[in-house]
Amino acid sequence: MCPDGPAIPYRELVATADRLLEESDEDDERFLRALDAVDPAVRRELLVSDLLNASQVFLYCFRTVPDELVRERMELEPASSLIQGLMIEEIDLMELIFTVRDGEPAILVSDGEKTVATFTGRGAYRDAKASLIGQS
Repeated sequence: MCPDGPAIPYRELVATADRLLEESDEDDERFLRALDAVDPAVRRELLVSDLLNASQVFLYCFRTVPDELVRERMELEPASSLIQGLMIEEIDLMELIFTVRDGEPAILVSDGEKTVATFTGRGAYRDAKASLIGQS
C-alpha cells in the first residue's frame, strides 16, 4: 500500500487501530495523542484505510471538530474513501471535498463539475470555508 517503502502488514494496521480506539475510548484529545505517537509509515496507511473513519482522519488532519451534520456524514465513511475524495459540505452551491493524498490532507472546492480551488495542510478546512464565506 505504501509507495514510499514496504507495505505495512495488515495485521499490524489492525492491531494499531484497535489499540488507538481502545486507548482513546472515544475521547478526541486522547485519540489525537495516540495517533501522533504512531510510526509515521503506519499512520500514513491508517489515514486511508478501512480501519478508521473519515471523521477520525478529519480530526487528525485539521485538529478541529466540524459541524455535527458534517461529522455524522464522515463517521459513516471509511477513511479509504478519502483517496478519491469525499464531499463533506455544501456552501452556496459549492462543494467541499476532503481528500488525503500521499499523507497530505486537502480540501477541494468544487462547483460540482470541476475543482475551482485547492487548500492543503492543517488549515485547509478553515481556509476553504473562509474563501467561500468571504464571497457571500
